[in-house]
Amino acid sequence: MTNALEIYQLLPKTNCKECGKASCMAFAAALLSREVTVDDCPPLKEDKFKENYEKLSGMIKPAGEASESGMIVHEDKCIGCGNCVVACPVNVAEDPHGAGSGKAPTSENVILRVEDGVVRLSNVNQCRRFGKNKIMCNGCIVTCPTKAIEFV
Repeated sequence: MTNALEIYQLLPKTNCKECGKASCMAFAAALLSREVTVDDCPPLKEDKFKENYEKLSGMIKPAGEASESGMIVHEDKCIGCGNCVVACPVNVAEDPHGAGSGKAPTSENVILRVEDGVVRLSNVNQCRRFGKNKIMCNGCIVTCPTKAIEFV
């Protein structure tokens, strides 16, 4: 998973504020959380930064496959073990006797569920990474043995 420091290393580091952010590091964090795009940095479009522009575009590209919370489930890597379903704090809180205990979900308010042997997003607007007051929860990622879940 890409982090803000990796993105920052590829930025011009001029702190010109042309992107509307206070610094290049602030822009890197905004780019990571998809508040801005690579094209929002005018100096990055200059010829001398072309290589970095292309690298950043490639790093951020997977965001197009992401849910509103930034979650991507790589179905080709998912083995359907359900560890993420049980580890999700929202699933546990919303469905403690179903998804939260390792059984099939008994509530429609769960975020993750296994269908046809693959994890599917169900109620993504409940994800702790979604919305204005999001937090950097990663319970589903750290429990996935195949690294099938990613946040961008």
